[in-house]
Amino acid sequence: MPVPLHTTGKASFDDIYHRPDPRDYYTRLADLDYRIPELAKPHFAKQIRECRAATGVETLTVLDIGCSYGVNAALLRLGTTMDALAEYYGDAGEFDRIELIARDRARLAAEDQLPDVRFLGMDAARPALAYAQAAGLLHDTVHADLETSEPTEEQRRTLASADLVISTGCIGYVTEKTLARIASAHSHRPPWMAHFVLRMFDFTPIAAALSTLGYRTEGVSGMFEQRLFASSEEQSQVLDALSAKGLDTADYEAQGRLYANLYLSRPEFPRSTASNTRNPS
Repeated sequence: MPVPLHTTGKASFDDIYHRPDPRDYYTRLADLDYRIPELAKPHFAKQIRECRAATGVETLTVLDIGCSYGVNAALLRLGTTMDALAEYYGDAGEFDRIELIARDRARLAAEDQLPDVRFLGMDAARPALAYAQAAGLLHDTVHADLETSEPTEEQRRTLASADLVISTGCIGYVTEKTLARIASAHSHRPPWMAHFVLRMFDFTPIAAALSTLGYRTEGVSGMFEQRLFASSEEQSQVLDALSAKGLDTADYEAQGRLYANLYLSRPEFPRSTASNTRNPS
């Protein structure tokens, strides 16, 4: 069955975010060797450590934008891998949703490696958010589209509690409008940010918008594999977009995978202690 293309040029997987549980999500993305959340995991863990050390916050709050079924929270809290999660949910064929949620909650109670971190999730897919919160992977959620409207007061309070904002695939769907609204939710304590951004999307407008709010943005050296292309049509459109930006794809997207860069934005000095940083371009 052909995979439809989003207006960004990426394949659209909207259908898997509206299922009552994440089994189809992990099955579909395992077929595409979706690996960016796992590659992001050590970088997010490092940001959690550094943010806690810099701010002195005992119970750190992490907001994952475009969190879907809480995959980043699952990887960080359970110390697991994408392959293991795909196998874990793939073996749950006989469970109904209630039983699956109970199994997830029991596993978290026994294996949570970050009991002193709160995880929030924001997504446009209500079923994915509902499952992640019911399963205990997320402590609270925000179902909102901040590209088109300001957050409600209740949503603003939730967003304002974030100390660190992360994402592994939402940039391009969301822009500086969303990130500026999140950064401004707390008037005196803007959060740190760490975003993995596909090379086809320009982070410069976001970095500029955050700069006006007192942020400094740095790009971490290296590129990170996201997943295999879902179709030749998707690859063709992405290659065209990258060519228009003057980017070399020979050793990257032309070989059959999407690639991302990591950008770190912090609202305070001193400069990031990471030794492998460069200015975003």
